[in-house]
Amino acid sequence: MKDNINFYRQGDAYGEFSNFYYAPITIGGLEWPTTEHYFQAQKFAHLEDKQYVELVRIAKTPSDAAKLGRNRSFPLRPDWEEIKDDVMHDCVLQKFLQHPNLAEVLKGTGDRYLNEHTRNDRYWADGGDGTGKNMLGVVLMATRAKIAKMTPEQIAEEVAKARGTTVG
Repeated sequence: MKDNINFYRQGDAYGEFSNFYYAPITIGGLEWPTTEHYFQAQKFAHLEDKQYVELVRIAKTPSDAAKLGRNRSFPLRPDWEEIKDDVMHDCVLQKFLQHPNLAEVLKGTGDRYLNEHTRNDRYWADGGDGTGKNMLGVVLMATRAKIAKMTPEQIAEEVAKARGTTVG
């Protein structure tokens, strides 16, 4: 489809859409180097001891954070399958709200279909052959629609709420 925008690697065209793209976000008073760091850490947010969450947060690279997120030495939160899409929506929204330059790139895609194109993932991406769910693309398109309707004041309020601060 010619109206698709395919993305995957952070160094390629539209690489800003990758969860591995370095665009720090602050959520709950903590800074996360990438949305991948935040997303992977949330798998373990239910643990009383937050040391593993912190280990994921400070991982040297997003790839390291992803590897830590796949570690099953620690139990996944029991509701992970039910909430993982919401977690992704939240951190991706913050990425684009907290980085107006990235929001402009996202809004600049108009109504084009955003497609994470890789055979490495059939849930968040298209599976490489278009049969995957492409949930990251779906999240990005929903984020694009949401931020296009937001006023600067609403954006400031959303960012402040995520950061755990107040506006004004």
